[in-house]
Amino acid sequence: MKINKIVKKGLWAVLITGVLFFAILVFHIITAKPAVYESPNLQVSRIDFKENIDSAAAKKICADLRSIKGLTSDSIIVKRNVVVYFHNNKITNSKKVYDELMSKGNYDAKRYILPANLANQEVCPIDQNSYSYKLSKKINQFFN
Repeated sequence: MKINKIVKKGLWAVLITGVLFFAILVFHIITAKPAVYESPNLQVSRIDFKENIDSAAAKKICADLRSIKGLTSDSIIVKRNVVVYFHNNKITNSKKVYDELMSKGNYDAKRYILPANLANQEVCPIDQNSYSYKLSKKINQFFN
């Protein structure tokens, strides 16, 4: 009979712990606020370089880009002869950034312009007709 009491106490402890964790989860979901983005006008752009970009050239390109108004210092990615940067489209656009960058250095590069057949395509990788997408959208709407 002693074992039954120990098993019952253990099961009660597990049950109480589970209920407590579930209550904390529900409280967190109810009180959590959706993310507020400070820069809703952020746009991504790209410049393709014809020559290889080594680390010294990458530092110079990044320094030149950081000096352009409308770009942030942490939003420049240099990989495989391609520079991807984010800019506020209310302050500047990709043409202005490209022109300023070319005036700051003698770079052999061209601005990437999206082909017309890709310009109107949807870029979201999630299938918006799937059951999981619809379910997560309903849950998100319920809690927000």
